[in-house]
Amino acid sequence: MSGKSARADLSFGTKLAYGVGSIAYGAKLQVLGVVLFFYNQMLGLPAHMVSTVLSAAIVIDAIWDPLVGQISDNTRSPWGRRHPFMYASALPVALCVIFMLNPPAGLSGTGLLVFAAAMAVGARMMISLYEIPNSALVAELAPDYDRRTSLMSWRYFFQTVGQATAISLSSFVFLRPHDGLPGQFNKAGYGPFALTVGVIMFASIVVSSLGTHGQIRHLRTPERRKSSFREIARGVLLTLSNRNLVVLSVAGMLFGFMVGLAGGLTFYFNTYLWGLSTAQIGTIALSALVGAVPAVILAPLLSRRFGKKPVCVALFFCSIVAVTAPIAGKLAGIMPPSGSGALVLLLLAAHMTTSAFSMMGFIIVSSMIADIVEEIELTTGQRSEGLLFAADTFLQKVTTGVAAGLPGWLLLRVGLPVGAHPKTVDPHIMIHLAQLYLPTVTVLMLCSTTCILFYRIDRQQHESNLRRIADAAALAETVEEALHQPLDPAA
Repeated sequence: MSGKSARADLSFGTKLAYGVGSIAYGAKLQVLGVVLFFYNQMLGLPAHMVSTVLSAAIVIDAIWDPLVGQISDNTRSPWGRRHPFMYASALPVALCVIFMLNPPAGLSGTGLLVFAAAMAVGARMMISLYEIPNSALVAELAPDYDRRTSLMSWRYFFQTVGQATAISLSSFVFLRPHDGLPGQFNKAGYGPFALTVGVIMFASIVVSSLGTHGQIRHLRTPERRKSSFREIARGVLLTLSNRNLVVLSVAGMLFGFMVGLAGGLTFYFNTYLWGLSTAQIGTIALSALVGAVPAVILAPLLSRRFGKKPVCVALFFCSIVAVTAPIAGKLAGIMPPSGSGALVLLLLAAHMTTSAFSMMGFIIVSSMIADIVEEIELTTGQRSEGLLFAADTFLQKVTTGVAAGLPGWLLLRVGLPVGAHPKTVDPHIMIHLAQLYLPTVTVLMLCSTTCILFYRIDRQQHESNLRRIADAAALAETVEEALHQPLDPAA
């Protein structure tokens, strides 16, 4: 590897540019969150079939991630290892998102289902082409134990900004009440919504890539080497078998089940269980942005004071309570009536609290993943940031993909009609769905958080890893200089 490294302290502009790119990822999450509802309730496709193709899209994306990570780790170009992929992703991901909610006229049945699958796969693969290399940058941009957490705060804050922007556009601009129906049923609004979000995603990726382009000269360049397939496979195996990576990957896998299940049902719960309008849904969702402000400030401070692992575990246990409390209250019969102002206030408080706890936890756990980079470098002699972040998301995306197929089948199981107005749906249908959902997500989140207790890298270990790498680099440089010294004739 080249001995170059990023500056010890990044400028405000570089941090801002790095964070802005996550607007694209946050906005994409909001678009994908309505795909099942759109194709099921608006276009009439069976929910279980749409869930199945969306599930397959996530699994394909999971297989794609390690390939992107490994290729970007070993890329040599005038634009470095990461930026060529970041630039290349901008236009394709925007087009996939736009077309996803703008299917060609005349498509129906199998043709429409295939189109939905193709756009979902394309959107996920192209955002990963940006996200994996971009995530890998943090380990070099911020090698310090605490600065990594600070840089991750920028990333997660702007991801929330992206989600909030997409939520605002859907709830207050495009999906407004129409012909006496809630905004969720305003079919004509979905297309312009996707178009606007696609343009925003394109702009955020380009701006972030350009804004961090100046850092390329400070980043590592992989050595030119001809490695056999066996050597490459051995390096990949050593990376993937790292104890701390395995621990966080298993935690992510269990969390992925929860994400896949919750992601497909949240829009249904908001519509049919809570009886919310699009404006109320938007207001509640936007509370995440309020929770993000203290989260990005407190996460670095708490991890610096108490250590990353203890704070991360405590935050995730708190978020479990906040996530499950509203539905538990509904099943216990103590929540206010559906659609009421009191209910909206309670859901808003729960969502804001959950978002703050979760964001702090994710900021810190992402920093913990970056801390594994140096430990793996000591084992393999190579920097594998891209593969490392891709490996962490691989199992999570596989399980998310598997779980993403469940919402449609659960909706089929409880008998929710297609295109039903919220006021005409039997309340017992959604209560039955909540009874299936609540214990499942609670157990998954508890198990996921417990896994993090087995992570072993702390501040002392990380600083030791950095010293050992610096010592090895200094020794290699000394040996290289000695080998190129001209011989003394007198000697």
